[in-house]
Amino acid sequence: MGVLIDDLLNLSRVGRTVLAPSKVDLSAITNEVVAQLRATSPDRRVKVDIADGLVTYCDYSLLRIAITNLLENAWKYRSKTAQAHIRIGQVQIDNQTAFFVSDNGAGFDMRHVDRLFGAFQRLHSEQEFPGTGIGLATVARIIRRHNEKVWAQGKPDQGAAFYFTLGAGDQEGAYQHAESN
Repeated sequence: MGVLIDDLLNLSRVGRTVLAPSKVDLSAITNEVVAQLRATSPDRRVKVDIADGLVTYCDYSLLRIAITNLLENAWKYRSKTAQAHIRIGQVQIDNQTAFFVSDNGAGFDMRHVDRLFGAFQRLHSEQEFPGTGIGLATVARIIRRHNEKVWAQGKPDQGAAFYFTLGAGDQEGAYQHAESN
């Protein structure tokens, strides 16, 4: 219950935090979070590929929360995969840079993709994969606070990929508009 309350408070704070955009090294944040995951689960063997030079313009503290949630999910949902592999990188989609976190874990049925980013909308049972159902809602709120997009793709037992855009277009103007909404 304590974890659920903490997660709900964090979700609430994300919506009220004043954005402090700056140039952010996403590769460095990701390396730090992966090191923390390895320290808390030294028995898990996970191959993690982090692209070098992932840089964006956003609120550092909020991006760190989003990346932590995405990586914790990838770490958790690949726990039953023998050759676990997590990738973090960027791709060009419709002339826009999108960052991604992908894994070869449990995946999900795309018929339920619209539920992924809602609070308490779990696609796997608590017994199968423990959690509060707040992590992806927090990620979505953070990305949307930056006036950007987040989406996912997956297949059952074949993994999932979570994509998000950040730092597109006129950096300063985009955040002034986001804060006025």
